[in-house]
Amino acid sequence: MVDYFLQLNPVVQALLATTFTWAVTAAGAAMVFLQREIRPKLLDAMLGFAAGVMIAASFWSLLAPGIRMAEDLGQIAWLTAAIGFFSGGMFMRLVDYVLPHLHPGMAMSQREGLQTSWQRSTLLVLAITLHNIPEGLAVGVAFGAVAADLPSATLGGAVALALGIGLQNFPEGAAVSMPLRREGMSRKKSFWYGQLSGMAEPIAGVIGAYFVISMQGILPFALCFAAGAMIFVVVEELIPESQRNPNNIDTVTMATLAGFTVMMMMDVGLG
Repeated sequence: MVDYFLQLNPVVQALLATTFTWAVTAAGAAMVFLQREIRPKLLDAMLGFAAGVMIAASFWSLLAPGIRMAEDLGQIAWLTAAIGFFSGGMFMRLVDYVLPHLHPGMAMSQREGLQTSWQRSTLLVLAITLHNIPEGLAVGVAFGAVAADLPSATLGGAVALALGIGLQNFPEGAAVSMPLRREGMSRKKSFWYGQLSGMAEPIAGVIGAYFVISMQGILPFALCFAAGAMIFVVVEELIPESQRNPNNIDTVTMATLAGFTVMMMMDVGLG
């Protein structure tokens, strides 16, 4: 099975990997069939864990390899990293400004992005979709980088990134389906919208892998771009959402450290 996977085109590898990360999102959304809601403290801890995973992945799986690749290709490594990282954050800021969305637990009056008459369920899905765009892009770029056959890009590192992203997708699926169920939507519809938020990852993953394979010179930039986009999501979305309740901050902090540690161990161990 492993040998068969190794022989696949990197775009197909990225599609399979991001399909896995979507499946974990769907598994989180499926929690709605078991219970009506997750205890707020547990959900905050899960979001904190997800933030830790994304912070670690941004450095160990994206930024550091991007800098090494820039050096291997004879580029000015610090300049490529700085431009790529900041561009990723600016891209997500633009998407955040334009895309209508609503974060779980907030009133409709607190929705962000362009004004629209879309329903609350749609806005909740788009909020998590906003998280998933850079995650899918990061996985796709990582698998595309392996095709470049540079020492700093390893299949183990790409697999570790996919596993880490998948691991932190579980609470994101639940963060959509549970609030919808609590508001009276049926279990099936709540699950549908929850898993739908993860569909952006396979799309972004395939796009990321295809572009870096077609234009290998942008690989270092693309890795750093994905890192900047993920850090934006962590700082703008995950950490504030996980710390809305002051009584849970200590728990969330420890969960964030745990998420960082787990992702670092996987990346270093597999990469």
